[in-house]
Amino acid sequence: MGQGKTSLVQRLYQRAVARYWARSARSAATARLAVLRQQSQKAQDLRRHLNRVIAVSQSRLALPLIGSNSFPRPHGTDWAWRPELWRQPLDRVGIASVANRESLGAEVTLFHDCAVSEVTLRQIRNTREADLAPFGVSMDVLGFDGSFLSLVVDLPDEAVRGLKRSHVIRLDTIVEQESPLEIFVRLNVKHGPNTEQVVHELPVNQEVNTVEFDLAYTKLNEKRVEKAWVDLIFEGPEMNRVILRDATFSRRPRAEF
Repeated sequence: MGQGKTSLVQRLYQRAVARYWARSARSAATARLAVLRQQSQKAQDLRRHLNRVIAVSQSRLALPLIGSNSFPRPHGTDWAWRPELWRQPLDRVGIASVANRESLGAEVTLFHDCAVSEVTLRQIRNTREADLAPFGVSMDVLGFDGSFLSLVVDLPDEAVRGLKRSHVIRLDTIVEQESPLEIFVRLNVKHGPNTEQVVHELPVNQEVNTVEFDLAYTKLNEKRVEKAWVDLIFEGPEMNRVILRDATFSRRPRAEF
């Protein structure tokens, strides 16, 4: 018998169980207390299993699918990536009072200089039909006594392998803000002892954003590229909640005219 198939005997048994509980529900108001007590315990045991099936099935059937790396890619893309935090369930889904340089997952790290951290990071499940990423990350900030707050995404080795000044690196994000705040995005590419930096500001009150970093305007030494990372820098983040529903990266050669 193949996995997932239900035999005739199983179907008949399931119908009999359903009829039993239907009769028990109808007679509960008049049943003897000893019988009712026994049925109540059985019902609670059954409910625990049913609740587990419902919870797991709703999570698995919800859109988008866990592990999805599906998102639009510009024409000519030679590398594309969605970080683990937005793609897979993490073992550690949340951090309260996040310390400086503390990571959520293997690729995302929070930096700040607060004396007392009132920042919380939490991976959340995306269930909106419009969302392509299976997960998002929620950042809650209460008091903030520091001078900077940034979420850093380390790009994988594939992002910088063969990287040239003729490349454009693109970031697509979906950002929800409880209150409007300034968010800057900075690409950092380390080559030898130097680091090239390109900064853009995300539009305020715009949920879907695309930022492109054209490396033609840098002094990148193509032969010495070592690694790259992206900073999301939040200005005046106190008493706010920011949800990053998605973050995807891609790379393509610049069109020549």
